[in-house]
Amino acid sequence: MTKSITIDGKTISFEDGQTIMEAATVAGVYIPHLCHHPEFTPHGSCKLCSVTVNGRACSACTFPAMDGQEILNDTKELNDDRRRITQMLFVEGNHLCPGCEKSGNCQLQAVGYYLNMLDNHFVHFFQPRELDASHPDVLIDLNRCIFCTLCVRASHKDGKDVFAISGRGINKRLIFNAESGLLKDTALDVNDQAAHICPTGAILVKRTGFTVPIGERQFDHKDISEISLEQEQGDHGR
Repeated sequence: MTKSITIDGKTISFEDGQTIMEAATVAGVYIPHLCHHPEFTPHGSCKLCSVTVNGRACSACTFPAMDGQEILNDTKELNDDRRRITQMLFVEGNHLCPGCEKSGNCQLQAVGYYLNMLDNHFVHFFQPRELDASHPDVLIDLNRCIFCTLCVRASHKDGKDVFAISGRGINKRLIFNAESGLLKDTALDVNDQAAHICPTGAILVKRTGFTVPIGERQFDHKDISEISLEQEQGDHGR
């Protein structure tokens, strides 16, 4: 017997074990997110994918799809909340898009456009965070880290566990698995998935920043909803 959920009135079938995010993606329904990746165990840290399930707020990336669920996703209230979350991410770190070489390829920036974020709303924290350029091929700008843990999960899959999150609250920070605390003394290789998975400009591969000119990058021409569904439907089909 086919099981189904409804998202904004659209009936979607799903398979046992799928989350709401997975079922929605297969059906071509975009739910905004930053910390979700189809290859990794859901983490639920960014909360952008919060939806209303039978009147209850849930993270779509972690909550299982169950027969008969009535889900709201694309509503003014939810998108207003998502916009506030995105604004908080911008002011908590240092995300100056015109000066960032990830501009046009940055998921945080693209989500801001998708949610019609026109200003930062909140006062910037200007937290003093370090930049580590010690590695020969990879640069880390901790000012742009949003603690999505994608690099942590990717490095674990790489079999290296180069990254981890330390501290709480305003003292939270990304740390590296080296006695010196420097990226150059870790096992990170430029070909590792962890070096390429960051949704912001926090992890950058050196000497590649402007290979594709600004204005010709993926989010310069396509909305993040379209690109995200294309990429993740491809991953689900493997």
